[in-house]
Amino acid sequence: MPLEILYEDNHLLAVAKPPGLPTQGAAAGGDGLVMQAKDYLRRKYRKPGNVYLGVVSRLDSPVSGVVVFARTSKAAARLNQQFRSRRVEKLYWAWVEGKIDPPAAECVDWLAKDERHQRIVTVSQPAIGERGPSTKSAAGRPQEARLKYRRLKALPDASLLEVMLETGRKHQIRVQLSVRGHPLIGDKKYGSGRLFAGGIALHCRRVVIEHPVKKTLLEITAPAPKSWKQFAV
Repeated sequence: MPLEILYEDNHLLAVAKPPGLPTQGAAAGGDGLVMQAKDYLRRKYRKPGNVYLGVVSRLDSPVSGVVVFARTSKAAARLNQQFRSRRVEKLYWAWVEGKIDPPAAECVDWLAKDERHQRIVTVSQPAIGERGPSTKSAAGRPQEARLKYRRLKALPDASLLEVMLETGRKHQIRVQLSVRGHPLIGDKKYGSGRLFAGGIALHCRRVVIEHPVKKTLLEITAPAPKSWKQFAV
């Protein structure tokens, strides 16, 4: 599948990641988005040897949508600082099981990694000054997770949500919606009992960043993949 370019200049490269493709760290002999993007730049600009590409945003393998790369180390440093300071706007589309109510809300939870089962779980909020469970516990150190959602469309057995991330925790959207009784369609890991042709029904629709050199706001949008046509988005 050819790489779908959403934005490109001398400092940035933004692409639409298809579902099922890891951002990086593909298995030996496999493929990954970073590898594809480097190959694209190498061929387009006839660059010999290794091509620099800074990974500043990531998506889980079954998730589709906008992924942003930096083409210079200066751009990477500035973009990473934006992500760390939460100055990046990240908007997702998510199809969840059931008719969600209320139709708009803010979700706040504390998340930690369950090492035994290799998944993220919700835990109690740690007391002030507490470092969280010990390393011997099944769950790692808790982190606060915040998101807001609003319902865009309702079917008898499913809801399309627009999700705005306020923090960027691992599997955050998947866990926070699942614990409220509305797992993402296709997400067996977090409780879905339905199949979805495109992995799981989660798509990074839009990312808004400050251009690392021009200092202007840059809005990057990715169309929903073909697998979403079953819901007529």
